[in-house]
Amino acid sequence: MYVQQQYEFVKSSRNVLFEYCKTLSGNDFLAENSNFGRGGSVRNLLVHIGNTYEFWIGRESLKKAIKFTEYESVKNVSEAEAFFSAVDVLLEEFLTVYAEKYTIDIEITLHGKIIVVSILKLFTHVITHEFHHKGQILSLSRHLWYVPVDTDNIR
Repeated sequence: MYVQQQYEFVKSSRNVLFEYCKTLSGNDFLAENSNFGRGGSVRNLLVHIGNTYEFWIGRESLKKAIKFTEYESVKNVSEAEAFFSAVDVLLEEFLTVYAEKYTIDIEITLHGKIIVVSILKLFTHVITHEFHHKGQILSLSRHLWYVPVDTDNIR
């Protein structure tokens, strides 16, 4: 129950980010800046966040054959929102499969090695990863002369 509520907080913050991203020009949404990792654009960072959910939640925990979303397949904020709707479906399945089993351990592959992590640790990893890159997106937008909004959970 708490993990599901926590993911609702993540989605709420993400929706604030999407609304903000709608104020960016199309060119600025796609503009790459080599000072930012993972392709250095708002779009690429968003896709990277989603890819991380696809990998850890879809492939590693749910053992699904996942075809990772390519950066170029997302051309605007509306397509990013649609992409994250699919990510949300993965998370809903994850939260259903592992409901009330957050302390169990599963085997995952990291750098070619099998390691054991709890479901809660895996979930914490993907959501903190999202918030890290969300911060990069806001910082990148500042470099593009926008004024970032507050996307914190408590705002």
